[in-house]
Amino acid sequence: MSTAVATTLGGSVPPFTPHAISVSLPTWKDNVGYEEGEPRVIDSMVTGYPRFFVHRSIQKLARICEQKFGANGERCFLFPTKKLAEACRAFMLARSAEFGSTVPVRLVQFVVCPEDKQSNGASHARSGSTSGTCVELHIVLFPADSWPLAKQFWQHTGMGISSRLAERALSMLPDETAPPPSPVLSRPMKSANRHYSRSITSIPKSPTLSSPPPVARPEEPDSLGADESTYLEERYGRNLPVAAAAAAKRAMRRRIAGVLVSDDHPDVHAGSNDVEIGPSSRGVSDVSEDDVFLFPTGMASIWAAHQLALGVRPVAKSVCFGFPYTDTLKILQKWGPGCHFFGHGLDNDLDALTKLLEKEASTSSSPPVLALFTEFPSNPLLRSADLVRLRALADKYDFLVVVDETIANFINVELLPYADIVVSSLSKIFSGDANVMGGSLVLNPKGRHYKELKEHMLATYEDCYFDEDAIYMERNSRDFKRRIYAINENTEALCDFLRARSIAGGAASPCVIKDVWYPKWSTPENYEQCRIKAGTHEHERDGGYGGLFSLTFTSLAASQAFFDALEVNKGPSLGTNFTLASPYVILAHYAELDWAQQFGVDPGLVRVSVGLEDRVTLLKTFEKALRVAEEVVKSNEEKE
Repeated sequence: MSTAVATTLGGSVPPFTPHAISVSLPTWKDNVGYEEGEPRVIDSMVTGYPRFFVHRSIQKLARICEQKFGANGERCFLFPTKKLAEACRAFMLARSAEFGSTVPVRLVQFVVCPEDKQSNGASHARSGSTSGTCVELHIVLFPADSWPLAKQFWQHTGMGISSRLAERALSMLPDETAPPPSPVLSRPMKSANRHYSRSITSIPKSPTLSSPPPVARPEEPDSLGADESTYLEERYGRNLPVAAAAAAKRAMRRRIAGVLVSDDHPDVHAGSNDVEIGPSSRGVSDVSEDDVFLFPTGMASIWAAHQLALGVRPVAKSVCFGFPYTDTLKILQKWGPGCHFFGHGLDNDLDALTKLLEKEASTSSSPPVLALFTEFPSNPLLRSADLVRLRALADKYDFLVVVDETIANFINVELLPYADIVVSSLSKIFSGDANVMGGSLVLNPKGRHYKELKEHMLATYEDCYFDEDAIYMERNSRDFKRRIYAINENTEALCDFLRARSIAGGAASPCVIKDVWYPKWSTPENYEQCRIKAGTHEHERDGGYGGLFSLTFTSLAASQAFFDALEVNKGPSLGTNFTLASPYVILAHYAELDWAQQFGVDPGLVRVSVGLEDRVTLLKTFEKALRVAEEVVKSNEEKE
């Protein structure tokens, strides 16, 4: 497989992708500039990761809504349901009240229908039922200087409208030019640490670099028009018609549940009524498609899992076990009574957790914690928690276990037997094409609290996964098993090569790689407990170690030289069909580098998500970058 490498700063990754979920940041300096709000970088941004960068279509639709319904310079975020808009308002009221000044927040329902195109701008707020072709928007309006606070809800929960939904709404509105934002609100959302600060010390009273995004710029050279992109994706993408969205969602739920007897026949759609269904291959045979719930993003599924726990179990703090993707920690900190954070996720943390549980249980008859959240393996250190011990503690002290399987994925590992809830970002390897977002939540029918969890989900779940997004995700996921096996093999070969050139692998000087972080060597005994073996539960192949690894270097200069010389796509996200690299800690923890380093997360770490490229080509590409880094270090040493 050959994928064009995006080298234009701020362009979509992959190129020519209107709904891309990654953006090109080709050099180390570009990534630092992005975090610091440098105009050179910010002004080049055509797109960005969807929960951090407001897609241009959403920007345009929001400005129209602000013009129609806003007052006194109000800004807004858009949500697909009233319930989510109300949750955003509740979050803003609660968080602002903590700092002594409650923010005024208004909600407006806006239904856009095809006939509005010919209504000469007469679109208006409506109530009541509408036809299935209409788009229902729920607008959260607030003072402009509270935009960073509202953005926290939008980012952490991942529940805002998708770019495809925005485009659908715009296509039904009269042709009109959205007004520009106030001059002072002129940069994309940036603050000292715009999406990763550990806590809020104050709510900004005036616009900062976390202010709303600017007017969307004209189409960039690497962008296609709406008609062109729709034609290309439907002509070559094997898409179902939008009317088949229900079947597409059913197909995905069956794939995730592991109940499809065969999912590789080109003429049979996995969501049809006559597809053969069997016992689940997820390690718990009773799992069915009805135990799988779809969400607009992976973070939405994590937020929903936490909301589910809060709605069903006695109120208590949660546990975040291991160094997680940062928004998971923010969710546990900002909703409910907070969380206990065990940032290393190693055996010492397990011992400390056991002592905490014993202490809390001795003073109360209620469970000592609400739920434990962990990633398997973790991002970016690829450490795997001891799920056997965690499951035993959960059974003893009666709390829920929620496992994020995004990085390993269920083709490689069986995690459901140890969890009450398994969540995943479908935006990653399940999709692979980096052009659509999605998330899933799976309930374990053998879990102690399954009945109450399932009842609560059935009573409260809203399907707000936009139909067109589901169509693309279903299309992308049809061959995900084949892709996972190929990516497993590419990644292991590449990691074996790099490990042999590292200090951890015993390489002789000169070498610039300190360590290769990969499940094969990072807490391998815990990963092996869950890795799938051929012949178990009808699995025909051994599970692998996944497509993600991280490199740490002997110096920051070596990290930067290696990254800049690496001729692959560079930007946020992972699990793509093409290799994608990023200086992850710079992007994720730029304003808290010292804090992250406490948990072994090196500021110079380079994270790599391996794709489907030719293996020999991949090895040569990484060898070339490694040689450049070695030469830079050698040159620096000679100068000293």
